[in-house]
Amino acid sequence: MTSVPVLERFSEVADPSRYRPLPDDWLIGVSDVEDSTAAITNGRYKAVNLAGAATISAISNALPGQTTLFTFGGDGAHFALSPAQAPVAAEALASVASWAARDLGLNLRVGMTGIHDVRAAGLDVRVAFWRASDHVRYAMFTGGGLEWSETQLKTGAIGLPAAAANSEPDLTGLSCQWAPIRARQGAILSLIVKQARHASHAQFAEIAARVIEVLEDGSSLNPVPAQGPEVRWPSHAMALQSRVANHKRPAWWRRMSVLATSALYWTVFRLGRRIGRFDPSQYRRDVALNTDFRKFDDGLMMTVDCSTDTAARLRTLLEKAAGQGIIQYGLHMQDEALMTCVVPSALASDHMHFVDGSGGGYTSAARNLRG
Repeated sequence: MTSVPVLERFSEVADPSRYRPLPDDWLIGVSDVEDSTAAITNGRYKAVNLAGAATISAISNALPGQTTLFTFGGDGAHFALSPAQAPVAAEALASVASWAARDLGLNLRVGMTGIHDVRAAGLDVRVAFWRASDHVRYAMFTGGGLEWSETQLKTGAIGLPAAAANSEPDLTGLSCQWAPIRARQGAILSLIVKQARHASHAQFAEIAARVIEVLEDGSSLNPVPAQGPEVRWPSHAMALQSRVANHKRPAWWRRMSVLATSALYWTVFRLGRRIGRFDPSQYRRDVALNTDFRKFDDGLMMTVDCSTDTAARLRTLLEKAAGQGIIQYGLHMQDEALMTCVVPSALASDHMHFVDGSGGGYTSAARNLRG
């Protein structure tokens, strides 16, 4: 699909006129970790995030340079796919589901449905890009179609056939080794704001813009520091990262390989010295710039470092708008943020970093929706 609008101001994300409808013959791919609430309770939200990001990694590797219309939701992801891309993407999704069950012990539901089915249900899928940095753009979606597709997946109305038990997705570049990112202002706030059924687009867009304004006025934005995330070793996620590694090798070899590689990375980032074309200091700054801490996926979704005063102002605004029937909202506070990464090449600046709250994040915020 060509000529997708690119938004330069994030305050425009709730304006439906800035989005372009997807072609009627395109498809929506969906992934979702079943019973992610139980996984959160058991302290496994990092694994849940990894499973969701793995679908992005697998499809991106299966369709190199072609897959840009996707969004990460914490416990899953959404994709917009052309008819030519859909069979390859479906195979990749099924393969990741098999891997998640075997290596993560998670039931990752995957499915696909047509845009024409969305429109037959009275909804739509429209898309725009948000320019997160000079190197990375993230797709934004509106129209209600992605939320409808996820509901279809959860109710079993759509689903992809299971892949073979030994199916191996290509997860090259998928990483979960950055340390949890501690709140610097007070708490990490995971926020979801959706348009209420009987509200107008203009009413919702006004509230969304005010939410963004409150957070910006309070300097409550990217939880990743401008100089990049903190480097710690050993990584708390090495065991999890070893499950992404080459499965042609035995488990002990994969664990030792991840241990050695992470030690090398820690040394390079600690020293901060260039090695050939790789500048670790610039890479860490790019990590901060390229994070997806704010997005629009049939609603405003943000993971921000937020002060107590700003959180109180925000809650007052949201409560009033919900009482007026304009929005539904959910929020969840926690001490840290988690980051899961897709890095096609450490020598390029287009690496992508998906941020979520460590204590349940978007999943908990969605569970707390009110209004």
